[in-house]
Amino acid sequence: MARGRTGASVDGVLVVDKPAGITSMEVVRRIRRAGGVRKVGHGGTLDPIATGVIPICLGQATRMMEHLVDGTKEYRGLVELGVETDTYDSAGTVTETADASDITSEAIADVLGGLTGEIEQVPPRYSALKREGRRMYDLARSGVEVTPEPRTVVVEEIVLESYGPPLASVFVRCGRG
Repeated sequence: MARGRTGASVDGVLVVDKPAGITSMEVVRRIRRAGGVRKVGHGGTLDPIATGVIPICLGQATRMMEHLVDGTKEYRGLVELGVETDTYDSAGTVTETADASDITSEAIADVLGGLTGEIEQVPPRYSALKREGRRMYDLARSGVEVTPEPRTVVVEEIVLESYGPPLASVFVRCGRG
């Protein structure tokens, strides 16, 4: 049983809309400090630039974390076609551009259709996965060469929701990873 500042038992799950610019662990630290609760954990890591819902478990509810982490997740993202960055995301420096105006929504949907099911994925060097106890994005940004190993992931669904070149909005339902 976790105790808050008032000494009362604090057990449950908070649903937090994580803002961009902080890590999932920073959300945990802030809740721990604000509530005076020691036993706090999160049900899945979002990259620092990502925004979205993250379940925060308090007290006895931390026993549920493995179920939350292993559960199905849903994401919405905006992809800018024709732009490549050194970090593979919007936080990086643009390293290459190309004209994407001739790419059709049908072509995008065809590519996305091939990305469902159980697939082997090589995570980006700038992912939130850990290597030797540190996040790979921290290692990569500090100049350490990181070569991620392929891993099996399950993508239940990936759909093009809208497309106005060069921006494509996608919806993904997937497992962990």
